[in-house]
Amino acid sequence: MTRFAGPGDSPGFLLWHVTLAWQRRIRQTLEPLGLTHVQFVLLACCWWMETHGAPPRQQELAAQAGADIKMTSQVIARLEAAGLVTRTVDSGDTRAKLVRLTENGRDLAGRAVTAVERVDVEMFGSEAGPLLRTLRSVLDTE
Repeated sequence: MTRFAGPGDSPGFLLWHVTLAWQRRIRQTLEPLGLTHVQFVLLACCWWMETHGAPPRQQELAAQAGADIKMTSQVIARLEAAGLVTRTVDSGDTRAKLVRLTENGRDLAGRAVTAVERVDVEMFGSEAGPLLRTLRSVLDTE
């Protein structure tokens, strides 16, 4: 069993503190854009999925974002009320809804992605390859 000299030597403890600091910076960055972090993630995932294929079904969007489907539905409803997305019945499966960004949603998603990427570079550096490999490795073993 590995024993750490103190909390500062524990990867999990450091990851927890880095996560809190990163979330705080993201919240500060998104606030002037009028977005919560969850709204941003869903907008950004929708933007990515639309530009790399077709508009996603709401369930696909939730899976891409790693979000609960019920919470996704509630957040998408708020984004729809704000004029950032539209939901339409999928003609191939009338139980499913397709989520599409409006022009305003696409514009806001692009600005928000740029702002969040800037935070990532500021916090983790422009050469984050080794960190990305470590994080992906941890997720792959789950």
